[in-house]
Amino acid sequence: MCRGRIGLHKAPRAIRASREVRRARQTAGAARFLKRAGAGRRKGLGMEKFPMTPRGFEKLKEELRWRQQSERPRIIEAIAEARAHGDLSENAEYHAAKEAQSLNEGRINELEDLVARAEVIDVSKLTGDRIKFGATVTMIDEDTEEEKIYQIVGDQEADVKEGRISISSLIARALIGKGEGDTIEVNAPGGSRSYEIIALKFV
Repeated sequence: MCRGRIGLHKAPRAIRASREVRRARQTAGAARFLKRAGAGRRKGLGMEKFPMTPRGFEKLKEELRWRQQSERPRIIEAIAEARAHGDLSENAEYHAAKEAQSLNEGRINELEDLVARAEVIDVSKLTGDRIKFGATVTMIDEDTEEEKIYQIVGDQEADVKEGRISISSLIARALIGKGEGDTIEVNAPGGSRSYEIIALKFV
């Protein structure tokens, strides 16, 4: 009788383990599919490029290396440690580690795609008297007379607090093609603002 009861207790655990195996296989299959899809995009024709400064490109590669070489092994170790604690169905540490793994692998796929599609432009070699990608622009707010300095960069490296605005932003779109002495008007959520361009350079 005792042996029968033990068998009944083990059955649900065996079922749960089987489900974990199926989920693991599905996850592995999805990961392989994403990897192949990413490789296909990198090798395929008509791959959409986007501009990026050398600084922004290096930051992307740095994050990719960190996620591949440091974060990925750390998460794998965390999963193994959590798995050793026993029943996976009620193991919060295990599920948290698996979620972290999914997020990390997703970001790695994204970074690999971005690195493959980035068109790195050496801004220091650019010249001209018209604003374009990479230009550092000094302008004056005509209402407040406040001076603002922005560099126009790629979407992935924009940081307004550090003075880097995305080439697809409202201000950048208004600036492109303009030169020193020109005035632009930007329709922002807070209202329309006018700026006079007083300097531009490529550094």
